[in-house]
Amino acid sequence: MEPGIENLSEKKLVGKRLTMSLTDNKTSILWQTFMPGRKEIHNNVTNELISMRVYNEPLRSGDLNQEFEKWAAMEVSDFENVPEQMDSYTLSGGLYAVFHYKGLSTDNSVFVYIFGTWLPNSDYLLDDRPHFEVLGDKYKNGDPDSEEEIWIPVKQKK
Repeated sequence: MEPGIENLSEKKLVGKRLTMSLTDNKTSILWQTFMPGRKEIHNNVTNELISMRVYNEPLRSGDLNQEFEKWAAMEVSDFENVPEQMDSYTLSGGLYAVFHYKGLSTDNSVFVYIFGTWLPNSDYLLDDRPHFEVLGDKYKNGDPDSEEEIWIPVKQKK
């Protein structure tokens, strides 16, 4: 599985967030609270959903207890009308490795491959920016035929 390397432009996101770790995973709670209110976001750019992780310190690969802020969000054109109970986030641009993934979103083997095989053997290093998945029209929660894009922040090795 080889990624495309893309230079992402800055994005404005609106959604909900929760602090969690992989051992204290609250992803389902986050999405259950976000989905009913997403129709209140009227200035969305697309209908794609964004599942994003923001780390307060560099990602420690293999540390299942490392906390991060998880977002359930949508891209918007501006922050003029952020619905109550939601927050805004500006995702700065930069270089990303983009993996097209097909399968269950609960199957973590793709991340084991990305961080354990692809990244160490690539011309890139992990960058200290948010990681996210784009859940588009082909995303089907809980379906093995589901498709999504996995965006990993990278920088060129020197």
